[in-house]
Amino acid sequence: MGGGGFSMDDPLLDRFVLDLVDAAKPKVCFLPTASGDSPGYCEKFQTAFAAYGAEPSVLSLFYRDIPDAAHHLMSQDIVYVGGGNTVNMVAIWKLHRVDDALRAAWESGVVLAGLSAGANCWFEAFTTDSYKIGNADPAEGLGFLKGSFSPHHSSEPARRPRFNELVGDGTLPEGYACDDFAAIHFRGDASHQAVISHPDAAAYRVNRGEPGAAEEIKLTAAFLG
Repeated sequence: MGGGGFSMDDPLLDRFVLDLVDAAKPKVCFLPTASGDSPGYCEKFQTAFAAYGAEPSVLSLFYRDIPDAAHHLMSQDIVYVGGGNTVNMVAIWKLHRVDDALRAAWESGVVLAGLSAGANCWFEAFTTDSYKIGNADPAEGLGFLKGSFSPHHSSEPARRPRFNELVGDGTLPEGYACDDFAAIHFRGDASHQAVISHPDAAAYRVNRGEPGAAEEIKLTAAFLG
């Protein structure tokens, strides 16, 4: 998700994620690392997903009370990653070996989802304001998905022009971008469909075009409303 879900009072994208699993009461673990495990953010997640009829849990790495992260993540139907500082999040995950646990969970069929930082992290590279608020700087992700990603593509002024510049000049590989209230669903490592929860939102494939330029291709998206 470029942005949306419970963080932005948007249940449509969350329910889309829940519908990806065949479980009467899906087990959903929230990873709030990018926000420094903000208590308020965790509470908002738990309230929202309990109301959806799911079984929510939180894996905190700042206030850790789950000793075996790999076992817990493997036991979930869905892992949902929140927004915040992507660079800090990935570094902390590696210290706790959560990156390896997430890959094992993904390869076993657990659905991985998230918004902003929680979308950036799955790709080889992305743009982020982790180094300075208001910027859109390049950084490296976990590489589960090939290519690059840009969240908040139309809502944050620096995102779109900077991502297109970085793809166009080859600093970032070709990839995808999502506005707030837009998401792309991957099956394995292949793009399957785009969905939107607001009629003005969009998702894009961003390719290298003319020398030094990028080409945006708006993806056909299913409206969830």
